[in-house]
Parts: sequence; C-alpha cells; structure tokens
Amino acid sequence: LEAGRAWGVPTMGTAAHAWTLLHDTEEDAFRSQIASLGVNTTLLVDTYDIAQGVATAVAVAGTELGGVRLDSGDLPTVAASVRAQLDDLGATSTKITVTSDLDEFAIAALAASPVDSYGVGTSVVTGSGSPTAGMVYKLVARQANDGGWVSVAKASTSKASVGGRKTAFRLLDPHGVATAESIAVADGFEESPAARDRADARALQVTLVEGGDIDVAHEGADGVAAARTHHLRVREELPVMALALSRADPALPTVYDVIEA
Repeated sequence: LEAGRAWGVPTMGTAAHAWTLLHDTEEDAFRSQIASLGVNTTLLVDTYDIAQGVATAVAVAGTELGGVRLDSGDLPTVAASVRAQLDDLGATSTKITVTSDLDEFAIAALAASPVDSYGVGTSVVTGSGSPTAGMVYKLVARQANDGGWVSVAKASTSKASVGGRKTAFRLLDPHGVATAESIAVADGFEESPAARDRADARALQVTLVEGGDIDVAHEGADGVAAARTHHLRVREELPVMALALSRADPALPTVYDVIEA
C-alpha cells in the first residue's frame, strides 16, 4: 500500500477481519470503509454471519457495491449462495473475491463457481509440498469509549476465534509428558496467571519486546542457538503420537480456562 501511495504501483485488496471487530457493529465497519474508499470497495462479509453480512453490505453501499470477499466455509457452496443473494438484492454487478489458503488446486476446483477473483497468500511464495507455518494475527479485544476493554471474536465457519487476553501453558503429567495446551482467557488486562502458580504447567510465552525494547538474549547467533536448544528440549515433552507423519487429530487438546474479572 505504501508503494501504491508513494510510487503509483497498482494495488488491490480488502479489509481485515480486525477492521470489522474494531467497530461496535459490522454495519459501522462497512460505513467507515465506504466513507473512506467509496462504494467500489470490497467488503469482507464473513466475520460473523455471511448472509447477514451480504445483506448489510448492500444495504449500506447500495446495489453498486464493488465487491464482497469470502474467507471461510465451503467456498464453492458459499460463493453460489452469495451470488444468488446479491442478484436477488439487485447487486448484479457486485463481484465476489474468495481467499482462505488457496493454491492452484483449490482455484481449479472453483473454476465452475461464480467467483471473480482469488486472493492467494502463502502459496504465492511456497511451492506445493513445502511445509508452511500459517501465522495470522487475530484481534481479540478493543478499548471502548469509556476506557474499558471489550472482547471481540470472529464467528466465521471453521475460523471462529476466542476473544479476550490469553496466557498459554503446556500441561505436563508427573513424568514430564505433555497432556494438553491450556489457555487462560481474560476479558481485560487483569493480572495473568503464572506458571509458578501451577506445578503441572510450563508457560509457553516469553517477553520479546517490552516498552519498545527488544530482549537481546533472543537476538543474533546466540538467540538462534538458544532457540534451537529450547526446541530440542521441549520436543521431548511431546507424546509419541505427536511424532506421527500422517494427518490426524491434534496430538494435544487445547483447553480454555476463562478467568472471571
């Protein structure tokens, strides 16, 4: 986007789910985006409920809305349903963009679907068969006008998130073998539990940046060496099933523990 602003390089895209979650309502998010970019923009309609998102998008932008983006669900089925809904609402020229870990095979499978454009991320820079670490940020809380914190979460099919500040632990049995990943969830910024408070747990988070200052212990060759040593040590905690090569259910269940304010 900076290249587009500074040098006129053509850009395209849509809003993030975090944009919608930052607003009190989906409608507020759509109105803000349209006020800034005009009705030719592409609105992300699957943060909560897709059908309602499409209806709200057309109600806010009108039938000349540029496009909608779908990022979850069974894309061929969802795209067909959204196309029919847009046409019924009179938005026959509104285009549909789909995303969600697409590659050449997923795009080929969508060839017969009413899709106008595809957003490809990971597979643009990673060849087929190469392992990838899918890392995306999720907005989990926003500050309200009164200064308090409000938990926010996506409800997208297969991509629902859990709102609130989180502290992660690995639960261990008496022999030091991992049994589960535990996530303590707080609505606001209450004091988080510490591993020292739980004899059966190891904290999974470390502070890398505090007050804008990076912990130098994690930088450079020494930081890499320390990370490798840590990785080898904690890998020994995993149960045998975690070392299987075939696709299967997660080796460790994730347990959420809600902290009451």
